[in-house]
Amino acid sequence: MLTLYHTPISLNSRRVWVTLIEKGLEFELVEIKLSGEQFQPDFLAINPFHHVPALVDDDFSIVESLAILDYLEAKYPTPKMLPTEAKDLTIVRMVQMVSVNELLPAIYPLVQRILDLPGEDPEKVEQAEQKIATVLTFFDKLLDDRPYFGSDNLTLADVVAGTIIPILSSRGGISLDNYPKISTWSSDLITRPAWQNSEATEEAFAEFRSNMLARMEQN
Repeated sequence: MLTLYHTPISLNSRRVWVTLIEKGLEFELVEIKLSGEQFQPDFLAINPFHHVPALVDDDFSIVESLAILDYLEAKYPTPKMLPTEAKDLTIVRMVQMVSVNELLPAIYPLVQRILDLPGEDPEKVEQAEQKIATVLTFFDKLLDDRPYFGSDNLTLADVVAGTIIPILSSRGGISLDNYPKISTWSSDLITRPAWQNSEATEEAFAEFRSNMLARMEQN
């Protein structure tokens, strides 16, 4: 039995959740509240780095979301979510890595905006928006006449980038108007059941916002 330890607001968690749904797998969902549950002994036995997500398959524990995605693709290859042709596979990997190493860090200065919190730093926001624009321009060029990155079918690249970009558009104040292919791609993704069923609720955002406010007051 597959068990996913996650937090609803976590984009890293969500990419695994989406993949499990897209592959039609049965799994148990266990929420880890980041107010301290990640440091409890039971969870540390699964992931000593106290991060989400973590996936347990029977007695095998996997940490780091990209490793989890590779595990799911290797063990449960239907539907296929990684192309085999060299160029297409490289496109998928580039999108995954740029999403994790460039796009995701650029979200951090926008957290105040996304959560409607005070204290936004205009200089850092401007730098973040420039980085995001660079990534979106790069991604827009990578999408060809196919609906997904490197494939006619959904790939792991779409899962990783597609759990970040829509929130930038819906909550981060980032317009996709200058990136027509990405705009169409993003609009199509969010209509898929996997995206709709894994979307964080307003309650989850409110809880995370409350936790952030508490931390800000402590500091």
